[in-house]
Amino acid sequence: MSALWTAADIAHATNGVASCDWQVNGVHIDSRDVEPGCLFVALSGEVSDGHMYLDAAVKNGAVGTLVSQATDHPHVKVANTFVALQNLASVARQNMAGPVIAVTGSVGKTGVKEALRLALERSAPGRVHASIRSFNNHVGVPLTLARMPRHMRYAVLEMGMNHAGELTVLSALAKPDVAIITTVESAHLEFFHSEDAIADAKAEIFSGLNTNGTAIINADNRHAERLLKSAKTQSNVGRIITFGRAQSADVRALNVARYDGGSAVTADIMGERLIFKIAQSGDHWVLNSLAVLAAVKAVDADLGLAGLALADMTGLAGRGQRLLVPTADGGTALLLDESYNANPASMRAALAVIGAFEGRGRRRIAILADMKELGESSAQLHLNLADDIKAADIDTLFLVGNEMKALADTLSRNVRVTHMVQANVVIDLVRADLRHDDIVLVKGSNSMGLGAVVKSLLKPAAKAA
Repeated sequence: MSALWTAADIAHATNGVASCDWQVNGVHIDSRDVEPGCLFVALSGEVSDGHMYLDAAVKNGAVGTLVSQATDHPHVKVANTFVALQNLASVARQNMAGPVIAVTGSVGKTGVKEALRLALERSAPGRVHASIRSFNNHVGVPLTLARMPRHMRYAVLEMGMNHAGELTVLSALAKPDVAIITTVESAHLEFFHSEDAIADAKAEIFSGLNTNGTAIINADNRHAERLLKSAKTQSNVGRIITFGRAQSADVRALNVARYDGGSAVTADIMGERLIFKIAQSGDHWVLNSLAVLAAVKAVDADLGLAGLALADMTGLAGRGQRLLVPTADGGTALLLDESYNANPASMRAALAVIGAFEGRGRRRIAILADMKELGESSAQLHLNLADDIKAADIDTLFLVGNEMKALADTLSRNVRVTHMVQANVVIDLVRADLRHDDIVLVKGSNSMGLGAVVKSLLKPAAKAA
């Protein structure tokens, strides 16, 4: 296979100067992630300067560097390395002949991106390029594009935002052929005056669509009409596809049968009937699957193969992955790992999942931490979780963070609840309480550190005396 980039390619794309001839098969911005044969881009940020890590990057296997300062390592020197990364992304996008799909939304964008990647892989094995982890911001999107080989058949890009205007820039860079908005909810309210403003910011993703591009919108979301109106005002939008349970949806769930661990769905995909299984629990995953199938239909990939991929897709780490946790009584508890992030909508969805588990006598335990970036509405949005916790029939509740204190006080009369400020305190408390066959939900904003709690709980437990 040909090189991803040569020094000459990079110099031409970035208006830079190459020190010598070399070629690379990957692109990295973190010296710790560098693999043999890759390009290291020395980005200069407010906290750290990548030029400080050039030696480490080369030691780890970088054969070329993209720099704005003098270095003895093989390099292309440019005026600004971030602008140069964007230039690489733009050229990579021009070289991509197949459709590019962009995914955003307050909830579900990473799950939809991963499900769509797997669905398209069934149609084009080894020829689907996608964002890794949550590389969805002003650095992650151009980095993902810069890593895209020419021979890819499809590309799936996740795009996030927490300020107005951000998706306009990302969409213009990616020039997607299909743009999906999974849903609009109360996330990042700290930076927006209303949910309507969040919807408008999400709708910016349509602005960069290629001519006759496809906009995919959740018909069940309360902001659907607003999003539809935004899409219709864009001259580059050639087609709009809606998904959901609504009678008007183009991609519609006709019947849903739930079981522990997933759902069986009968759907109408723009006139084509499809019966498929989802290896994920919850109503939100039914909607996610419809968004995926709408995109598969939009790019003329195989719907049947996509349905098989949805049946095989297991949970993502921090986003619904199911893990067995050792307990002191010699058994195991089932842990639902939702530790990566949280907002009111995703918190309600996760509580609905644990509440739907069958099995009399199985205790339901929830470890919930603060939801961040909710602004002035934060206190009330945390308190609003009380009804969802009760509906989920939670037996034992561990609440972490200052924002959860009022909720703990409210629930203490009805639920066995313990409140703490720091996440690390919860580990020993939960470990001592766990019994065989318990179900444990772990969910909170990433900055609250619940990922470390999950890792600790997976370690072997001390045997009960």
